[in-house]
Amino acid sequence: MAYTVGTYLAERFAQIGLKHHFAVAGDYNLVLLDQLLMNPGTEQVYCSNELNCGFAAEGYARANGAAAAVVTFSVGALSALNAIGGAYAENLPVILVSGAPNSNDHGSGHILHHTIGTSDYGYQLRIAKELTCAAVSIISAEDAPEKIDHAIRTALREKKPAYIEIACNVSAQPCRAPGPISAVINEPASDADTLAAAVKAVATFIEGKQKPVILVGSKLRAAGAEQAAIRLADALGCCVATMGAAKSFFPEDHANYVGTFWGSASSPHVYDIFNWADSVIALGCIFNDYSTEGWTAWPKGANMVNADKDSTIVGDAAFNSVHLRDVLDGVAQYFAGKAKKDATMVEYRRIGGGTAAVTPENVAKDAKLTREHIQRTLQSIVTSETTIFGETGDSWFNVSRTRLPRGARVEYEMQWGHIGWSVPAMFGYAVGQPERRNILMVGDGSFQLTAQEVGQMTRRKLPVIIFLINNAGYTIEVEIHDGPYNNIKNWNYAAVIEGFNAQDGHGKGLRATTMDELDDAVKTALAHKDGPVLIECVIPRDDCTSELISWGRHVATANGRPPAK
Repeated sequence: MAYTVGTYLAERFAQIGLKHHFAVAGDYNLVLLDQLLMNPGTEQVYCSNELNCGFAAEGYARANGAAAAVVTFSVGALSALNAIGGAYAENLPVILVSGAPNSNDHGSGHILHHTIGTSDYGYQLRIAKELTCAAVSIISAEDAPEKIDHAIRTALREKKPAYIEIACNVSAQPCRAPGPISAVINEPASDADTLAAAVKAVATFIEGKQKPVILVGSKLRAAGAEQAAIRLADALGCCVATMGAAKSFFPEDHANYVGTFWGSASSPHVYDIFNWADSVIALGCIFNDYSTEGWTAWPKGANMVNADKDSTIVGDAAFNSVHLRDVLDGVAQYFAGKAKKDATMVEYRRIGGGTAAVTPENVAKDAKLTREHIQRTLQSIVTSETTIFGETGDSWFNVSRTRLPRGARVEYEMQWGHIGWSVPAMFGYAVGQPERRNILMVGDGSFQLTAQEVGQMTRRKLPVIIFLINNAGYTIEVEIHDGPYNNIKNWNYAAVIEGFNAQDGHGKGLRATTMDELDDAVKTALAHKDGPVLIECVIPRDDCTSELISWGRHVATANGRPPAK
């Protein structure tokens, strides 16, 4: 088979497991899109705009391990790079491919459309280098294979996005055939000597402690260490908590799982047990102002092991070039058969942790809808095959309260925190995992930013269930700092779906203002398989979780610190 630059790229996409790639057409990428269509192993999925395209790919990467988005130069890619920044922050290997000006125009002095009006066309590559782990520009078919492989290899190994720019007249040019994919996807092994030293250091640290706890962070997935974390927990027998952004990255039915650690927004008794513990073993954790509740719940210091994807820090010693999963397995093997370090579990049970019963909902079904009833309804439909996307805001805390059976997943974008992320990301995830019960929790303000991608859910008949919380504004911002800028124009959200349906769609838009209306709407949603169901849940503006109120106060205090003198 003869290869072109475009078909070479498509073959690499298929070889790394991408059954789909996302795209928005533009004149600089049209020939490239034609070339990608020639490969039957990867389907082209279209998005409404480039920002949504980037977020759809980001969501697909959560479902599939990697993803790709294809856009046009400048007016397209600069929009998509917002989402690529999110993929970088969230440790997801998304390959952004941008069509680019004709190779003959580089250095010609020509001023082209879709540019900033200068003859320098390198600005997009320079910007992309700040937001990716690898960025390449291809203006010659001869060096295309090497550059494509470098970008993809780096993205997969670092679990970060990469950028590939291809001149529009080069996409269909012949190039060398791809070699074995193993050269791209094989990962270097941990350095053996460093690994042995790291395992010894961590084991010695734990041996010297009486009351350790394990804290699971959101980089655990990027490290491929979720199963290794379970083996470590089994060996130690101590309490295990997840950070806010890592919900579902450790099984919630595990005997040692105690809930979410998030300062005053923690699950019941979790903050208490962390304050009682004498040491923290942090696995893939990100400590920022959001995750530490405005720096008020930040584990650090000598009584902490900070084990990251490729490095482990114990006291003053740093062990680099070792995979987290290898360190955890080494420590688990060391403690196998030894006495459990279970003092924190004993104390957690003594203070009543894990025993709180769910109180019955003693309210008439025709009563006005509340946030609590929405959360209870969500809980009632979660199965082991469910994935919940929680939009930035009170959805974080509503989803955090949900108890998950093994196999259920939760997805947040807590580091980047781009409101509106969840709608296109849910679309991308559902493309990759359409067989799961995919549920989206999103606020009205966030929905208005990226609502178009519900139309793409309709186009592909994806049965996503959308709980749209209509509380008349940006509630998360209200709790951080209120003002008239937090008010939004109300929509008839249920009716929006009819617009997306047009002639051939089968999405449903429903509206619930009472508890029984929501119950009926959910029954309809569970039975509907031919497209998305959006349930507009109308609740009062001030009906939010106590966790959001407390968290918002602490974040506002951190934001408002006076300049250092």
